[in-house]
Amino acid sequence: MSTPLKGRIRHSVCAWPYESIPLETFCKGAKEIGLEAIDLLYPHQFETAKQFDLTCAMVASVSDEWNITRGWNRVEHHDDLITYYQYLVDETAKAGFPSVVCFSGNREGLDDEQGIENCAKGLQRLLPYAEKKKVNIVMELLNSKVDHPDYQCDHTHWGVSLSKKIGSERFSLLYDIYHMQVMEGDIIRTIRDNHTYFSHYHTGGAPGRNEINESQELYYPAIMKAIFDTGYKGFVAQEFIPTRTDKLSSLKEAVLICDI
Repeated sequence: MSTPLKGRIRHSVCAWPYESIPLETFCKGAKEIGLEAIDLLYPHQFETAKQFDLTCAMVASVSDEWNITRGWNRVEHHDDLITYYQYLVDETAKAGFPSVVCFSGNREGLDDEQGIENCAKGLQRLLPYAEKKKVNIVMELLNSKVDHPDYQCDHTHWGVSLSKKIGSERFSLLYDIYHMQVMEGDIIRTIRDNHTYFSHYHTGGAPGRNEINESQELYYPAIMKAIFDTGYKGFVAQEFIPTRTDKLSSLKEAVLICDI
């Protein structure tokens, strides 16, 4: 029996912090909490989610070759990335899911303007295919201060500048609240000012990326209200790392905190 939620926020959860739980058990637990979706699944996992009437709100793209550190900001990667992402777009479209995550890659001495230029060149080659298949390509904002040293898409301004340069309705940003609290703070104002470029949100407690309760500094009910007030109709996915033995109890607590 699903938990009755208010319906103002559409709830999802990232799969990777719960990898110790068999996927079927996790899907069942997520459904019982009242979630509609799971983030960061791979194509071979889609069918399991569908068995529980769950969508994958954001399809994973990290592989042995392509990951957070090796991404679209290097032109020498573009040909292979396009082949890989066309496969992901095909699988995502076939499943009826909306979006695939992507990453800028690390700077490795590349200045911000050149990074934007390079990402735009590659993504503008991919996006006509994504547009045809009606799949969104969504770049995640991550912190380079603590978790992902040297990552290039580490500030809202950089991501928004890339979005403006690309100019496709199928390209947008994943605003990770935890990561941007580490880099910038000023979360609610940033959401109000830039929400048209954000198509997806992730949560996490700051500092530490653990539970989003009173153990950390962010007040998620106010952040969720700010997101809701923008007219947002997409998903908010929990991406904290549970500290409790009963990880699903932490997940349920987080969903209820965000269920404004």
